[in-house]
Amino acid sequence: MMAIKRKASADLMENRALSSSEVKDYEYGYGLAYKLASEQLARLDNIEQQCRRCGAVCEVIDGKTVITLAYLSQPYQVILPDIEIVLKDSQEGIPLRDKILILHYLTQARGTPPSGRMIAYKELPEGAVYFPTFFKRAIKPITDHFGSEPQRLPDFAAMLGGQRVPYGDVAVTINAFSRVPITFVLWRGDEEFAPEGNILFDSNIADYLTTEDINVLCETIAWRLVKALKAGGDKP
Repeated sequence: MMAIKRKASADLMENRALSSSEVKDYEYGYGLAYKLASEQLARLDNIEQQCRRCGAVCEVIDGKTVITLAYLSQPYQVILPDIEIVLKDSQEGIPLRDKILILHYLTQARGTPPSGRMIAYKELPEGAVYFPTFFKRAIKPITDHFGSEPQRLPDFAAMLGGQRVPYGDVAVTINAFSRVPITFVLWRGDEEFAPEGNILFDSNIADYLTTEDINVLCETIAWRLVKALKAGGDKP
């Protein structure tokens, strides 16, 4: 099921039409993941404590528990007991994979402080095994579309709350969640060498998301940046 999710996610991001059987597998895989994540949240004994661990705000509004947290620089609300996820003050629909990431971050966060030590994907649990797929779906889109003009990356990353940082020729850090900074690094290509890129994480990231979640998260960010570039700067 994980392989189905990864393949379908990449195909959708690349705007490839899925066959009816692929759509069914995609919906089943993500639907089941969302169901399991919702059940995990409902089983938590201390919601307030878990919100503190992930930097979310928990309050009671009209008799319901409302959790507010930032995801890619936008405020989302998780409303209990129905486990409804909405973009605050908006009627905009939310992709199912984004809902799953929000729930996984909310339920898995351990509250570990940042270490200040940066690691690459290969240093994550099973990262060396899955790196070729991760490279193709998260790093390569960035090098393919920004590698010849890396100076453009910070402007588009700013739409997701990104800030420039001193790595490579150009690098930006995007706080995917309040305690999950993702750093995209680019080295400019020339006539002799192709552009190169990497994605770095604080070494505590495994205390907030699984390696599978990190795959999906980085794919999501990469393709939002690419789509913004193709759209000429519209909001990702």
